[in-house]
Amino acid sequence: MATPLTAAGAYANIAKITSGIAKQPGDSTTGSFSQILKQAFDAVQAAGQKSDMQSVAVAKGQGNMVDVVTSVAETETAINAVVAVRDKVIAAYEDILKMPI
Repeated sequence: MATPLTAAGAYANIAKITSGIAKQPGDSTTGSFSQILKQAFDAVQAAGQKSDMQSVAVAKGQGNMVDVVTSVAETETAINAVVAVRDKVIAAYEDILKMPI
């Protein structure tokens, strides 16, 4: 169970992941949907790698357990966000398939 502090840290991590990805409408530098997804997936992968590195450091006796728990919780929240987006994309695709021609 995540504590409020852990949740706040995870949401801050998500905010860092998404900051700079979404641009204002009409901005000529706005990326395509696939570019935005790729950046989000890359950020989630980086969070997972950070979590793994901290876990290895704790296993070697060089890390801090609090940092590992926080990092794992942030990674879990980021993965849950990616899964939620995936579910919405699949639901939208299914809705399109149900549309009459």
